[in-house]
Amino acid sequence: MKPLLLYVEDDVNLGFVTKDNLELAQFRVVHCTTGPEAWRCFEQQPFDLCILDVMLPLTDGFTLARQIRQIDDKIPLLFLSARADKDDRLQGLRLGADDYITKPFSIEELILKINVFLRRSKPPVSAPTGSVQYIGSYQFNFQNLTLEIDGHLQTLTHREAEVLHYLMARPNTLIRRDEILKAIWGDNDYFMGRSLDVFISRLRKRLGADSSIRIENLHGIGFRLLLPG
Repeated sequence: MKPLLLYVEDDVNLGFVTKDNLELAQFRVVHCTTGPEAWRCFEQQPFDLCILDVMLPLTDGFTLARQIRQIDDKIPLLFLSARADKDDRLQGLRLGADDYITKPFSIEELILKINVFLRRSKPPVSAPTGSVQYIGSYQFNFQNLTLEIDGHLQTLTHREAEVLHYLMARPNTLIRRDEILKAIWGDNDYFMGRSLDVFISRLRKRLGADSSIRIENLHGIGFRLLLPG
């Protein structure tokens, strides 16, 4: 499947042209024009890479990057901004961005860098393969961070894989929220709980091709991974 990019740019004309060129380069692109809109999209589905402007309405790109990094510390993240000041560039890189590209920019260079960072983000082919587990019709490899069904391979984030692995340890059993949070995040506070809800939502989408699998939510209590058989 083509990589899915989250592209956040409030200049409608530039956004249209860039999105069109990225789609011609065989990417799927979700284009948002504000920080809150981009955050809602990020919560709702897994992306392969994010491209953020810095000067955005309502929530600036630096704040949005912090939010994304709280949820996913592995996803490639590029800033694409007219702010060329050295301090802005350093701030972007300190937030965990893989690159900071200033406008005007070359679309060819952008596409090249996207491909480079996407390749880097994939697990190595030579990684150990002995940890395959079966979830319904899926094959889950925790070490490689992969989830496969009918030849379609998805690469999970490290945190997605951790949550799924934890649920799989006790299938069809209710696991309390605070237990998951303390085991994976090391703490149980409101923000961590919100992060857990995001990952559960994303895992449901990841597992959506097999209708026999369900992650059940007992509100305020915990989650149960329901498997067939």
